[in-house]
Amino acid sequence: MPDTAPATIEDVARIAEVSIATVSRAIHTPDKVAKSTRQRVNQAIAITGYTTNAMARSLRMGRSNMILILAPDIGDPNFSSTLIGLENEARAHGFGVLIGHTQNDPERGLEYLKFLSSGQATGLVLFTGHEPFGHQVVGQRLPPSVAVFEPVFGSKISYVGVDDVAGARKAAEHLLSAGHRAIAFIGDSKTRLGHQRRRQGFDKALDAARIPPNQRFVLEGEGTIESGRLAVEQLFMRDQLPTAFMCVNDATAVGVINGLTARGYDLPHDFSVIGFDDVPQATYVNPALTTIRQPRTAIGRQAMSLLIKSLAERPTERQEILLMPDLIVRGSVTGPAKR
Repeated sequence: MPDTAPATIEDVARIAEVSIATVSRAIHTPDKVAKSTRQRVNQAIAITGYTTNAMARSLRMGRSNMILILAPDIGDPNFSSTLIGLENEARAHGFGVLIGHTQNDPERGLEYLKFLSSGQATGLVLFTGHEPFGHQVVGQRLPPSVAVFEPVFGSKISYVGVDDVAGARKAAEHLLSAGHRAIAFIGDSKTRLGHQRRRQGFDKALDAARIPPNQRFVLEGEGTIESGRLAVEQLFMRDQLPTAFMCVNDATAVGVINGLTARGYDLPHDFSVIGFDDVPQATYVNPALTTIRQPRTAIGRQAMSLLIKSLAERPTERQEILLMPDLIVRGSVTGPAKR
């Protein structure tokens, strides 16, 4: 094979000693191919340098098969698992992904939109919870788009995510079943729709248990470790204290645990804490965090499937797909202490 000639799928099939159809299945639907066969195909691809990525196909075909993903923080534990589902589903349909890490910088978000205006990307996935800042000013119309992880406030962009209300209600009911009646909700927000929905689930559970408002402690928070620690300090300025903390996410819960531990309390004997998301760090804190698990990879698959369908059909109605979360019981919740 001449050095200047690009490798072909036939070259891969010949070296792997399989059919061209098998090579195609190994690339696009690997779960339908035996592991040993996939390994041979992958080795043949590495040997030949065969280019299978969607960007190269886009250039050859004169149209984009790339999806732009805008994320404010690629270090967020929720991002990587969701990305796996997004990328696997995209690849199965012949699409590739471009990742735009905005770092919460509006200017970066606008820069990444150039991929859309130049035709290098054809669809958009938003982790940001808002439309790209300033896209209306520069006249950039958004392509078919879908939001994950955080609904886009006041927008017609479709959303695929966890059922925040149902998950938060599960969390609150778990605390109630352990005997807690004075429960704090940490992480309420006036601008983040996901946080608001989790507050709704908290209220629904406490309403059903007939817990009066004066036994509910609601504090706003940004969903960070520091906001959880700060909430603890704010609560200790009051005459009354909760016996349990329901946190809007696991980062907040870690902050609450850190704040209570720094004050010398023994958890969960003195206070119970429950989180939301089930990030990997939830098992490393002491005590291990009881939390609500998001089906992140499944969310990614569903979101990409909806987006690819939207690219073909161009629907006008906003859609919302909510997946049910699971309660993961560990060691941070027990009955209320006698104080």
